[in-house]
Amino acid sequence: MEQISDIDSATDTSRISISAHYTGYIWYKNGLSHQQFVTPMGRAAYWALRPMNGFMQLMVGASIDTFLLQRHFVLDHLVEQAIAEGYEQVVELAAGLSSRGYLIKQAHPEVHYVEGDLPGMSARKAELLDNLGRPAGHITQPCNILDESGPQSIEALLDGLDKTKKTLIITEGLVNYFDLPTIRKVWARMAIAMKAFPQSRYITEVYPKLEQHPSYKYVQVAQKVVGFFTQGEYPLHYNSDEAMQQGFLEDGFAQVNVTAPEDYYGKLDMPTSSRQSLVRLVVADA
Repeated sequence: MEQISDIDSATDTSRISISAHYTGYIWYKNGLSHQQFVTPMGRAAYWALRPMNGFMQLMVGASIDTFLLQRHFVLDHLVEQAIAEGYEQVVELAAGLSSRGYLIKQAHPEVHYVEGDLPGMSARKAELLDNLGRPAGHITQPCNILDESGPQSIEALLDGLDKTKKTLIITEGLVNYFDLPTIRKVWARMAIAMKAFPQSRYITEVYPKLEQHPSYKYVQVAQKVVGFFTQGEYPLHYNSDEAMQQGFLEDGFAQVNVTAPEDYYGKLDMPTSSRQSLVRLVVADA
């Protein structure tokens, strides 16, 4: 796990690694990951957050885990769609302990898959994948999304790819660790770099600030708990799907589609919630 630094939490990516252990355990517990990706910290965090999950289930009709699983199922579905459309290169930024790359390489060995993360987490992931018999074309590479230049920047990572191939970028569980101005700078840089490919697409999830949502006051409680757990803030972004779509267009993407997990109810075998979802999925083509 990365060490927490004294840098302002708005510009420090190291704290994201803390939640990577928790989500890694959630994926495994629900049959979406290999046991190799489970850590003692992830297991401990799961039990520590059980009271909050129970509270959220009672008040909101869905736990934190429900939202995590919904976004994961939908993101996997959107990635499979992109591969079916001919996307041959997939880049997962802040990949953490997700086993998405491991599973995709098993199902689609022809796909070139690159996982970018902070140096400590990237080294740990490399060791895990090597122990599982990592195939050719599955790369782990140090990357800090806030670096605007240098060997660990997004630009450097993308520059090392085949510029003739359709390329997909994914982030999951990353965006809402940063205030909106900070992450929009990352999106704008990403949109510019993605134009080097014949076709490129970015898929992510965003938790919006839906003040009109009937469960918003309980969301604020969960927001504070997540912030405490990760030793930083967890800001919510945009007040509507329309504002979110417009924001991505302003950041340089050519076409943007915003959906919610309930749009996939009945289509994907995933947990549902009794109230309107609190997460949005964004597909942005550059």
